[in-house]
Amino acid sequence: MANNEVILLSYWSSMFGVRPQIALAEKEVKYEYREEPMTHKSPLLLEMNPIHKKIPILIHNGKPICESMIAVEYIDEVWKDKAPLLPSDPYDRAQARFWADYINKKVYDPSRKIWATKGEEQEAAKKEFIEILKVLEGALGEKSFFGGDNFGFVDIALIGFYSWFYAYETYGNFCIEAECPKIVAWGKRCMQRDSVAQSLPDQHKICEFVKWVRKHFGIE
Repeated sequence: MANNEVILLSYWSSMFGVRPQIALAEKEVKYEYREEPMTHKSPLLLEMNPIHKKIPILIHNGKPICESMIAVEYIDEVWKDKAPLLPSDPYDRAQARFWADYINKKVYDPSRKIWATKGEEQEAAKKEFIEILKVLEGALGEKSFFGGDNFGFVDIALIGFYSWFYAYETYGNFCIEAECPKIVAWGKRCMQRDSVAQSLPDQHKICEFVKWVRKHFGIE
């Protein structure tokens, strides 16, 4: 698939935007990264994703692929010369899609409420977040990665949240490792991969960003 034009529209702090970044890195695909402004949507973004009007957007030879995990699956299908991100077995592949879908539907809302709310709502969000991580620990089991020995689809779905853990702990006043040590150990294993380490934003930079957002919206 040489000489193809690949552009990724994203935002540096997005746990969803890092998903196609990691997939492209795993496949060693050269691409142009374009940072989208936080304050307004660029004409290109509106043209490429007129339905949802959000990042990330993978643009391959002028054609947009929207939604982060759809983009990851697309990358896996197009660049087949590198190790696959999804299992070859149909059942295992279905299970990987199930857990990626679970992560998409369950993790973001309570994790956001941990730093964006106070009082009882925040406490409820912390409890829900920990319960979700415990479910994911059960899916991980004793494996190195969700797919076994190989880093793959489900790992990519979840790892973007890992760089936010410090902010959750800071504003939620709790310790994720004390509650879910397997998930934190898994995150550290993922961070040993160049594709992950070079794609994820610094946890302290994320925490400063959260501080700014809280102040901007009067949460402080």
